Amino acid sequence: MRKLITIKIIGFLLMTSAVLAQNQLLIPPSLSGTNINLTLQNGTHQFLSGTPTNTMGANGNILGPTLILNKGDLVNFSVNNQLGENTTIHWHGLHVAPENDGGPHTVIADNTTWQPTFEIMDRAATYWYHPHLHHKTDEHVTKGIAGLIIVKDSDEAALALPRTYGVDDFPLVIQTKDFDANNQVMVHSNGDDVAMVNATINGTLPTPAQVVRCRVLNGSSQRIFNLGLSGNQTFYQIASDGGLLAAPIALTRLKLAPGERAEILIDFSNMNGQTVQLKSYASELPNGNYGATYPGMGQGMTLTGYNPNPLNGANFDLMTFNIGTSTANPITSIPTTLVTVNPIPQATVTNTRTITFTSSSMGMNALNGDFLFNNQTFDMGVVNQTVILGSTEIWTLTNQSPIAHPFHIHDVQFNILDRGGVAPAANEQGWKDVVLVNPMETVRFIAKFEDFANDTIPYMYHCHMLVHEDGGMMGQFIVTDTSTVNTATIITTEQVAIFPNPTNGMVTININGVDNFKVNVYGIDGKLLMETMNKEVDLTTFPQGFYVFKIIANQQVVTKQVVKVE
Repeated sequence: MRKLITIKIIGFLLMTSAVLAQNQLLIPPSLSGTNINLTLQNGTHQFLSGTPTNTMGANGNILGPTLILNKGDLVNFSVNNQLGENTTIHWHGLHVAPENDGGPHTVIADNTTWQPTFEIMDRAATYWYHPHLHHKTDEHVTKGIAGLIIVKDSDEAALALPRTYGVDDFPLVIQTKDFDANNQVMVHSNGDDVAMVNATINGTLPTPAQVVRCRVLNGSSQRIFNLGLSGNQTFYQIASDGGLLAAPIALTRLKLAPGERAEILIDFSNMNGQTVQLKSYASELPNGNYGATYPGMGQGMTLTGYNPNPLNGANFDLMTFNIGTSTANPITSIPTTLVTVNPIPQATVTNTRTITFTSSSMGMNALNGDFLFNNQTFDMGVVNQTVILGSTEIWTLTNQSPIAHPFHIHDVQFNILDRGGVAPAANEQGWKDVVLVNPMETVRFIAKFEDFANDTIPYMYHCHMLVHEDGGMMGQFIVTDTSTVNTATIITTEQVAIFPNPTNGMVTININGVDNFKVNVYGIDGKLLMETMNKEVDLTTFPQGFYVFKIIANQQVVTKQVVKVE
C-alpha cells in the first residue's frame, strides 16, 4: 500500500514540478593520465529524505570518476574490488582485446585487483564503464557503479568545441530507479518511478550563457528517454556512441536507449538569468518502447509492475540548467562541420549472420518472460558465434518480440546500414555500438573485426536492458586468427561434442569423422593447465569453475567451454 501511495504522490509532484525542491547536480570528479586506479566499494547516498540508500560506487559512494584518456596512450588500469562479492568492469565501447574487455568471464574476485593494460585505440567520443557479471549486472549498475570515459584525439582537438570539464563540458548520466519503503534500491524492477541525472533527483546545473557541451549517457536498466529541452529549443548532436559525426545535426528530440551515448551542443548565448529544463517527452514514444504508455506493441500486453508509474507515457523533467554569466573565453557558435566519417564499404564484406530476437513466453504475457537470441538463452559454456580475424561482416538483427531491445556488441564500432531497408536517420550515420531494434523491425549493421583474436576468451553481444541481459538475452563470440590454418577440411563447432557438461570429473570429447586431435585446457584467465591427446579429460582434481577447451584437429581450432561442478 505504501508503494502505491508513494507512486501517486510522486506522480502528482512531477506534474506540479514547481513545488519540487531542487538540488545541485553532482559532477563526478575526473581522472586522467596513463595510470588509472579504481576501487569498487560499498557506500550510502541520500537520494530521498529519511534513511540513506545503500549503494555501490567506484572511488566513492555512487557512480565513478570520469576517465579522460588520449588516443594512442598505453594506459595501466588497477581495479580493486572491495564490494564483498565478485564483479567485473567492462570498458563499454572501447576496442580492446577480449582478455581486457571485462566481460562476465573476467571475474574480479572480492578483495582482489585486476590490472589490465591496453592502448587507447578509439576515436574521440564518450564511452563508459560498468560491471558485467552474469546475473549481477543489473544489481551492480543500478546500485551505482557507472562512470564515463572521455577519449580525446587530434581531430577533436582541432575543432572549436567546449571541452573544459565541469565548466562548459558536462557529463550527464541519466537513470531511473525504484525504491522500497526503506529507501533501498529495488533490482530487476519495472517500477522505476524516480528519475535522476548524475545520481541527483531534480538537479540544477549552473551553466554559462554560451555554447555548452553535454555528454549524455542513458545509464538506466531499461528505460528509453526521448530527450528534449523545454520550449522545444533546438540543440545539436555532434557525436554518437563511437565518434564525432560529419556535421552537427539540429534536433528537438533525441531518443536514447540504455547503453547509448550522445554528445550535444546547446546554445545558451543571450540567456543569462534564464532556466531551461532537460526533459523526456515520453508521451511521444511509440508503443513497444519501455517508457511509453504501453510497453508492448499491443495495448492488452501487460508488464508486471509497469503501471501505475507516472513516468510511463508522460513528459517529465530530468534536470534544470540555471544559466548565468559566460566564461572568459566562451564558445559562441555551432560549427558547420566536424570530422570525416568513412563508413565501412559493403564491397569488403566477407560474411553475414542473423540474430533473431524472440520471447520465451507467448501471447499477451510475452513481456513477462525472458528473451532469447536465435531461440537460445545465454550459457557461459557455449560459444554462439565464431568470427575470423580481419573479416568484415553484416549482422542482421530481426526483432520478433513485442518490445524494443537495445543491441550492444563488444569489441567493435559499427555503421548502421538500414532499418527495414531504409537508411538510418542522419544522427545514426556515424559510429555505434548500441542500436535500438523496434518490435517487428529488422536492422542491419556492418563491422570489421580487426586487431584482436583470442581462442579462449569470448566477446559478448546482448540486449542492454539489463533485466533482459541478466535473464539470458546474451550471446558470445570468439574472434579467431586463421591466417596459419589449413581450411581444406572444415571442422565446425557443431561437430565437436563434449559431455557431460557441466561435469564433476571426467569429460569425453567426440568429433564426427575425426579420431586424432589435441586438447589444450585453459583456465578462464587464459593460463594453460593441460595438454593431452586423449579423448577423455580428467578434471577431477580441478576446482569448480569455467574451463576453456581448445581442440585442435586438421590444423584447425574449435573452442568450447566446460563447467566443473562439485
